[in-house]
Amino acid sequence: MDKSEAVLKLLLEAVQSSIARQAQQESNEIPVGVSNRHIHLSQSDLNSLFGEGCQLTKMKELSQPGQYACKETVTICGPKGAIEKVRVLGPVRSKTQVEVLTGDCFKLGVPAQARLSGELTGTPGITIIGPKGSVQTTEGLIVAQRHIHMTPADAQRFGVADGQTVSIKAGGPKGGIYSNVAVRANDASALECHLDTEEANAMGLGSSAKITIVK
Repeated sequence: MDKSEAVLKLLLEAVQSSIARQAQQESNEIPVGVSNRHIHLSQSDLNSLFGEGCQLTKMKELSQPGQYACKETVTICGPKGAIEKVRVLGPVRSKTQVEVLTGDCFKLGVPAQARLSGELTGTPGITIIGPKGSVQTTEGLIVAQRHIHMTPADAQRFGVADGQTVSIKAGGPKGGIYSNVAVRANDASALECHLDTEEANAMGLGSSAKITIVK
């Protein structure tokens, strides 16, 4: 390939990329991200579970900027049962937060409380077991409230605002409408609707699915 052909190829790729971005901006569809149970740890709890000075081991990047799945896993224990191999997500946070499915709450013997990330006041505590020790939290176990991540520009395009609650519609043989979906709009977000595996399975949605906002 000579120089002119290489330049032409780069220009073509740039045009195709621009067209794809424009199509996404003009579309009213939002990609779906399906979340399984997982845990966010504070540095203090990370030290207690995996050893003093432990640093999380990044396994793969997640769709939201700066977030990633880690090689580390823990066991969580409630009054009635335990769940092993709960994946740790990074980076570390100021407070430990455990996100489980509604069905997990029956197994653990704890109340299922739907909350947005970070809204932990009044939520149940849980015992967390790692390879080097255990932690008993006083709060922080939640069932994640379904929500949509987006930028302020996305919010303007969709005609919604940060903190607003909307309904979403999914197509397909098992599709339908979910209400009480929170909008989380900030500059650190990538456009994506987050459902847990129970919610996604109920409508037959996979990682390539898309939804639309209905008001």
